[in-house]
Amino acid sequence: MASSQYFFILAIVAILVPSIFATEFVVGDDKGWTINFDYQAWVEGKEFHVGDTLVFKYKDGVHNVLKVNGTGFQQCVAPLGIEALISGNDVITCSTSGRKWYICGVVKHCENGNQKLAITVLPQTVSPAPSPVSASKECIKPIYYGWMMVVFGILAMAMV
Repeated sequence: MASSQYFFILAIVAILVPSIFATEFVVGDDKGWTINFDYQAWVEGKEFHVGDTLVFKYKDGVHNVLKVNGTGFQQCVAPLGIEALISGNDVITCSTSGRKWYICGVVKHCENGNQKLAITVLPQTVSPAPSPVSASKECIKPIYYGWMMVVFGILAMAMV
């Protein structure tokens, strides 16, 4: 019976560890997802990994978020059938590695307002903590709770 408890606790820790190291990036930091912002400069110095999340914050109804390919990014055009994210607080989890492109599909925001983002997502690793510039207050909560679960799991194992 004790061995099944150890296995259960180990399984919980194995599930939680990747989420503990994931980073939440608020696109554009305090400026959010808007026109006339240099998202290429914002990306510099940041590392995006599988499991990280991008949060696009903007006033509801003013902008949207479209995931496009490289050609769509360059031409500021989304292929037919792409569904726009429109909540004003859109969260996208980086589930695969590689190049990722996002644009605003509102008329001329991408072309004239430079409202487009290109990132490279790296494979999931147990990487160093994010820099203070890229970490937001929202990042602290999942990390804190994740570590608390690990500590409680270890304490539970010790008490058995």
